Amino acid sequence: MIKLAAFLGNPGTGYAHNRHNAGRMLAQAMPFYSSLSWQKKFKGLYAVNEGIHLLMPETYMNLSGESVYAAASFFKINTEEIIVIHDELELSLGFISLKFSGGLGGHNGLRSMKNCFNSADFWRLRIGLGRPDSRLPGEGGREGSGEGIIDWVLSDFSKAELETLLPVLDEAASLLMQTFAGEPQSLLKEWAKRKIQVPKQENTGEQQ
Repeated sequence: MIKLAAFLGNPGTGYAHNRHNAGRMLAQAMPFYSSLSWQKKFKGLYAVNEGIHLLMPETYMNLSGESVYAAASFFKINTEEIIVIHDELELSLGFISLKFSGGLGGHNGLRSMKNCFNSADFWRLRIGLGRPDSRLPGEGGREGSGEGIIDWVLSDFSKAELETLLPVLDEAASLLMQTFAGEPQSLLKEWAKRKIQVPKQENTGEQQ
């Protein structure tokens, strides 16, 4: 059973629409977000909704685990009762994935979690970004090199990317609510990796 949801990202308006902030963007897409009383607590922004502890660390991504560990320790929550919502380079934009434990994929927020808890046995809801070397040539470094990743994740989603991302966030919010309502193990097969369909826009006949 999930007791704590941690939405990873970086605090401040300058980072708000960065690709690396997909986790925090999901927090803001939750149906109850604006109705909650968010408090500065546990080195982050904290609220509770129907018994589920919600946390947006404000330690910056690389120290996310410090915030999550502070909350989990206070409420005596085990790692397997935590779900971490984060951006994922190894998934293409438009995909979401639910998984338990496993590797860290080079994600510094997850690495901080493992360092603080001495375990990677927590749930992850992954929001796909794709890698920078999958973009047009010259925009993200040499293909396969991994160059440009930091600039990539710390830059804003483009307008076209947001058109893909917004329905993804809606589906991810629904999935997260399902993990709160029951045992997430029952959702693993269905949500191991799913592409979210973007609704087709109606042609109004107007020039864009």
